[in-house]
Amino acid sequence: MNSTAEFRIIKNLLSMTIYKRLQQYALLIRWNKPIGTLLLLWPTLAALCIATEGHPSALLTFIFVTGVFAMRSAGCIINDIIDRNIDKHVARTETRPLTAATISMTEAIILLVILLLISLILILFLNRTVLIIAIIGVVLSFIYPFMKRFIPLPQGVLGLVFNLGILMVFAACENLLSISAWLLFIIAIIWTISYDTLYAMSDRVYDLKLGLKSSAIWFGHHDKFIVGILQITVLIGLLILGYIINANLWFYSAVIATMLSFIYQQFLIKNRDPNLCLKTFTNNHWSWFFIFFGLFLNYH
Repeated sequence: MNSTAEFRIIKNLLSMTIYKRLQQYALLIRWNKPIGTLLLLWPTLAALCIATEGHPSALLTFIFVTGVFAMRSAGCIINDIIDRNIDKHVARTETRPLTAATISMTEAIILLVILLLISLILILFLNRTVLIIAIIGVVLSFIYPFMKRFIPLPQGVLGLVFNLGILMVFAACENLLSISAWLLFIIAIIWTISYDTLYAMSDRVYDLKLGLKSSAIWFGHHDKFIVGILQITVLIGLLILGYIINANLWFYSAVIATMLSFIYQQFLIKNRDPNLCLKTFTNNHWSWFFIFFGLFLNYH
């Protein structure tokens, strides 16, 4: 075998190894499951619409869209590092790279540091208030995975983590956070508790077995009713928001579309089937998209 052929073989083997590593890294940050990124993206873009009256700069849009992806990916790694010994007992999570040991802890930490550095670089283009909120968000991202071990409503902490991007957007555009900023933030937290309860309903059997806590367990047989109350609260909040920002018919049409999606979700969870509860959870990204798109049309 000549040297050229040997070089080609080595090159092919190296390419395959790199591809397999990248594939595992993609699985670690849930590249194959973008639902979490979308549930971060739509409320952030909705905030960007309101804060800039529908005309954000290209730079601001790039910073927040890229930041959503980077922080969502970082959050997945943090969660998997902390929960790696729990995930192996749950059918849905037992094949995650860290749990299945297809990547090392060192690799995961290096990737996490890279993602946090990317986020920091993006933040440096903005103001000090945004940086402070971002630091709070990172701290909460490390705290959140432990909450299911201690408090009955870890979804509340997730609501804070997932929606600090809203405050960051307004902080980047305003000297002071407006009533609209805080109202959208509160709406988003309540909405997160609602849809993550649906997620928890799909895992309730495993959580009970492992002695973990969740809103689905805490709410018990009132879970569907409480999710409905939370969804109604979200709709009322959106109507108040529409009044404050002097929204037009496009936004209120989006609120109606969201209401219909909530009714559909209640239909899906009527028998508490775990697979349908998971489907209902993912349906919320469409509900949030309706609100973002309604706001986009409201200002154009």
